[in-house]
Amino acid sequence: MPAYLDFCSTTPVDGRVSAVVQHYMETEFGNAGSRTHEYGMTANQAVEEARAHVAEGCGAKSDEVLFTSGATEANNLALLGLREHAQTTGCRHALALAIEHKAVLEPLAALAVARDVELELVPVGERGWVDPGEIADRLRTDTFVVTTMHANNETGVVQPLQGIAEALNGHPAYWHVDAAQTYGKTGGLAEERIDLISVSGHKLYGPMGVGALIARRRGYERPPLTPLMFGGGQERGLRPGTVPVPLVAGFGEACRLALSEQEKRSSACAAERSKATTALGPLGPFFNGDQDQVLPHVMNLSIPGLDAEAAMMILRDLVAISNGSACTSSSYEPSHVLTAMGLAPERASGALRISWSHDPVLANWSEVAERLAYALR
Repeated sequence: MPAYLDFCSTTPVDGRVSAVVQHYMETEFGNAGSRTHEYGMTANQAVEEARAHVAEGCGAKSDEVLFTSGATEANNLALLGLREHAQTTGCRHALALAIEHKAVLEPLAALAVARDVELELVPVGERGWVDPGEIADRLRTDTFVVTTMHANNETGVVQPLQGIAEALNGHPAYWHVDAAQTYGKTGGLAEERIDLISVSGHKLYGPMGVGALIARRRGYERPPLTPLMFGGGQERGLRPGTVPVPLVAGFGEACRLALSEQEKRSSACAAERSKATTALGPLGPFFNGDQDQVLPHVMNLSIPGLDAEAAMMILRDLVAISNGSACTSSSYEPSHVLTAMGLAPERASGALRISWSHDPVLANWSEVAERLAYALR
């Protein structure tokens, strides 16, 4: 098998996490809603412990954590869940970064099509991060939500959360942050101004199919969310259905490990980045996005004269990489992220996303560079 270098898409499950998942699937398999016997109470305790671990990663309280099937559902609940609030208050203006994930842009677009929301996209420029002043300039009295990803899933560029918080100071709009790529990997999520945070388990060495929406109180008031589904009182009535205890327990363990090992993991990723940069440097690549504001395990680059599809075919048996988000990997259109950054079409169409792990990477960077150099001849 080729070396896996697509960790922004998904990560393998940590063995320590797998053990937790298996335990709650086979041994203590109770329903967390069954509180009349030991199996149910044990399951409920596991869920609450996981809730506390998730909350710790962003300075929240455990009862502010709502478990979902992943960040996509969390994004939908955060944004579509504010629809009734927008209608009742008459505040229907929404701001989102032009480089947001489709799991943010499409729910907002659906509201815009239904004329429930006036959606305005905020530009970012070639650096890949937003100038907080661009948000401040677009805030209106009827702005009810501002949504900004923490780091982009294609370029790895981290957004200036502190500056955005300052831009939103004193404004009542709810602030949602998609932290699928950053939770447990970098700081910033403890910023108190953030109201809603989306997290995904399979981006941090946890299981697929589980994530969370952290909905912080303002004083004593919770964000005015309404459910998207009905059929039970689980997760404060906002996410009905039996809580998947094995997945939630594994997710909690993945969060705990990510937080306790964050510094070590970041250092290992930075070391791998240095190897990759050294090997690929002679090809004269353009690194897309501000390299001073990028996550240490993500690299987005365009090599002049080399098409991304051709590069991936050349490297297919050597490394597993992508040309952008896994959600749109079947599309041959240039990335909406790179296009929004103002990159030339040929640079955007030639972009490759390479992302790695804190564990030793088995990629032969020298051979990767040699193959790409051969393709340029």
